[in-house]
Amino acid sequence: MSAVRSGTQAVRVEQDVVLARQAARKLAVEAGLRLVDQTKLVTAASELARNTVIYGGGGDMDWALVEEGGKKGLRLVFRDNGPGIPDVKLAMTDGWTSGNGLGLGLTGARRLVDEFSIESAPGAGTRVTICKWT
Repeated sequence: MSAVRSGTQAVRVEQDVVLARQAARKLAVEAGLRLVDQTKLVTAASELARNTVIYGGGGDMDWALVEEGGKKGLRLVFRDNGPGIPDVKLAMTDGWTSGNGLGLGLTGARRLVDEFSIESAPGAGTRVTICKWT
C-alpha cells in the first residue's frame, strides 16, 4: 500500500470531532468513494474521533489517501496517549461500554469499514486504524 497524500488533523476537543468528520468526508470524496461508502467512513470516523476526545483525552487523526493493486482508498488512524483500554477483546464486544454510551462505537465502526485494527494497553494510549476502499 502506498500513500499518495497524507496529513494530520488534531482531535483534542469536541469541536475537533466536527472538523475530523468534515475532513474525512472531503478526503473520502477525493479518494473516489461512492456516496454510501463515504457515509459509512464518515460515521466510523465520527465515532472514533469522539472516543479519542472522551476516553483518550484528545489526540490526532492521521489520514492518508492510499493506493494498492489498482484500487484507491482512505486510511484514517486515530491515536491518543490516554489511559488505554485494559481489555481490548471486551471493548470489542457489542453492548460493552466503559462510559454512558450504548457500547456500539468500536464494534459499529469496525462493521462500517473494510479494514479495522486496534492497539491499546493500560497506560499506553489507543491507536485505531480504519480503511475504506473504492
